[in-house]
Amino acid sequence: MSTTVARKPHLDSLAITLLIVCCAFWGFQQILIKSTVGEVPPLWQASLRFWGATALLWLWCQLRGVPLFQRDGTLRAGLLAGLLFSGEFCFIYLGLQFTSASRLTVFLYTSPFVVAVLLPRVVPGETLRRVQWVGLVIAFAAVALAFSEGFTHASPVAGQWRGDAMALGAGMLWGLTTLTIRATRMATASAEKTLFYQVAVTAVVAPLLSLALGEPWGLSYSTQAWTSIALQTAVGAFASYLTWMWMLRHYPATQMSTFTFLTPVFALVFGVVLLGEPLTAKLVLALLGVAAGIVLVSRR
Repeated sequence: MSTTVARKPHLDSLAITLLIVCCAFWGFQQILIKSTVGEVPPLWQASLRFWGATALLWLWCQLRGVPLFQRDGTLRAGLLAGLLFSGEFCFIYLGLQFTSASRLTVFLYTSPFVVAVLLPRVVPGETLRRVQWVGLVIAFAAVALAFSEGFTHASPVAGQWRGDAMALGAGMLWGLTTLTIRATRMATASAEKTLFYQVAVTAVVAPLLSLALGEPWGLSYSTQAWTSIALQTAVGAFASYLTWMWMLRHYPATQMSTFTFLTPVFALVFGVVLLGEPLTAKLVLALLGVAAGIVLVSRR
């Protein structure tokens, strides 16, 4: 049965803490994927990840008595959210064949703009004030600054416009997934069921596309690769996404979306700490810009 959820008009300390932790791992996850993609084909890696996440989520729901297959009027919206979610990930993986990771990341993080523009049209309580729009623009500009070297110094890639278009499409699909969850019957579904629609549909779509692209399948990988996939599955596709779905039911999605700008910045920080990449003035300015943007968007 669907239940009425008490929503909060602003992000509190719990929400901010959870968002920062999630964004930190999502940034670290890019390092995990980067270290594994050379050994495990991208969409096959995604297939393993979402198969595992679907199994973990099903087990979690069994242990906690959370119904997943009860009729509650969410099937149509849930399948739509799942298709949008799977399309986002497929676009990301395919887009990286044509464009650099930095360019793709900048276009991907147009998602909060999609949420900010469209969601208030169907959920009036999600409308951003002028100062919050300023914060949103500042945060995005800071991310673009952090990744600007990917535009100016990376060698051109054949068909780069295709990758850019796919990245923009992924950002739009991410925003539309959030919109679907907040503006349909999905808003009354449990966080577990909301996530189950997405990981289960992706667990079907990703391997089909992997087969269509002729990716080699296998299970004989190094311990490092399996550790990476396990973390992507258990922490990334299960725990952090479940936390995100729970927060979407309780907090303003427009304000939450701005925090996702932290993810690419965290990725750069982890690159500096774990991969020995240089700490540049642009990175420092980006961190300050994202922080300023989040403060403005989160103001009461």
